[in-house]
Amino acid sequence: MMEYLGIEFQVKNLPALDADYIPFGPWMEAYLAEASRPLDIALERENGKVSVHHTFLRGGDFAQANFRFAERYVKFLLWSVGGWRICLRGDREIARRLAADYTRGGARAFDVQFMEDVYEHTFEVADCTDGGFPEANERSVPVGGHMEGCRIGFDAGGSDRKVSAVIDGETVYSEEVVWHPKTSEDPQYQYDGIVAAFRTAASKMPRVDAIGVSSAGVFIGNSPMVSSIFLKVPREKRGFVKSVYDRAAKEIGDVPIVVANDGDVTALAGSMSLGSGAVMGMAMGTSEAVGYVDGSGNILGWLNELAFAPVDLNGHALRDEWSTDIGVGCKYFSQDAVIKLAPAAGITLSDALTPAEKLREVQVLAEEGEGGARGIFASIGAYLAHTLSLYCHFYTVRHFLVLGRVTSGVGGTLVVDECNRILREEYPALAAAMRVTLPDEKTRRVGQSVAAASLPRIG
Repeated sequence: MMEYLGIEFQVKNLPALDADYIPFGPWMEAYLAEASRPLDIALERENGKVSVHHTFLRGGDFAQANFRFAERYVKFLLWSVGGWRICLRGDREIARRLAADYTRGGARAFDVQFMEDVYEHTFEVADCTDGGFPEANERSVPVGGHMEGCRIGFDAGGSDRKVSAVIDGETVYSEEVVWHPKTSEDPQYQYDGIVAAFRTAASKMPRVDAIGVSSAGVFIGNSPMVSSIFLKVPREKRGFVKSVYDRAAKEIGDVPIVVANDGDVTALAGSMSLGSGAVMGMAMGTSEAVGYVDGSGNILGWLNELAFAPVDLNGHALRDEWSTDIGVGCKYFSQDAVIKLAPAAGITLSDALTPAEKLREVQVLAEEGEGGARGIFASIGAYLAHTLSLYCHFYTVRHFLVLGRVTSGVGGTLVVDECNRILREEYPALAAAMRVTLPDEKTRRVGQSVAAASLPRIG
């Protein structure tokens, strides 16, 4: 039995290498079990879309727990759904404190700047207890799964770009080209690379009917509002960046183009290969990348940037250098998690190594059967099991795919096996409703670029 802020909750299987871990998911379930005071939360994003969520608070004796729950719950929603305006109804004091946090000089300054960059609105937290609480206005977007015709599929990675020529669902040509978009301040570099890839694929087909793009980042329509491949581009060149994909498509002809987050395209690829919806994919690499398609195989239009969503309530958890918050997903489902856990596993990694090299060193040890290294991946599996109890509070998931270079080799098997073991022991209903797997060969055959090529509808 664990206790946090006066709330007792049961967790049997903590990560062996992180005894201070306080999983948000099971704590939240225990907190809500005796919460009855309504708290309504609405998040407004582009084009008047509004996501509304209803939850509950406990009585005044749990003031500290109430704020901790509300603050972490709202933070999770913000990075899950996205938005430029948060409306709260039900507790004026919590609304006041959150409004102070979500300012340019507040505790959540990173979140404010990020959301303002995405939605191009001044960010605000509004107390709507006395009125003005908005109605829900959202729907999932059917996208992808279109295989007919001659299509270009483009995957814009941070270190290489991949393009495929796809005819009626079959790849007739593909290539990978090394490029360095993250270091270029002139977006003409990225534009020229994108056009070159499109033209190469186009030359391998009798015509081009549609173009689909998969890229890291947040997109409004086809516009990259925040994207790592334009990391160094100055703000004053945002206009060029916002139109980069639409203009590149016009170089090929008057054909439809659809751009989507690479995490969502990964989930779409899984959905296409599995023949099922309600698919979530998590790539553990430099950071945590998550994508999701709903039960109908549609994209929600949410951010799904769960790298910045809270998973651990431990007040001494590792701080994320970029967002400045602690206990967020990128430190639990990435190469940083492996590096973080190494000292507790008795493994010393040289400071001279890059993070990728440190990961590889631990992976080699795990392949050799070294107990501490294998314990690192098992601990990440424990993180994942408890975090899935949180994710499934907000998403319906039937298939959860574990991807990324952290899960290469025996490490991936250890992560998935430990996750499934804990799900069976502690979350049997969840284990019965959801499969957690590494992608099989059938799933891999669909591929990121083929799934990207399927994004646009023709005609």
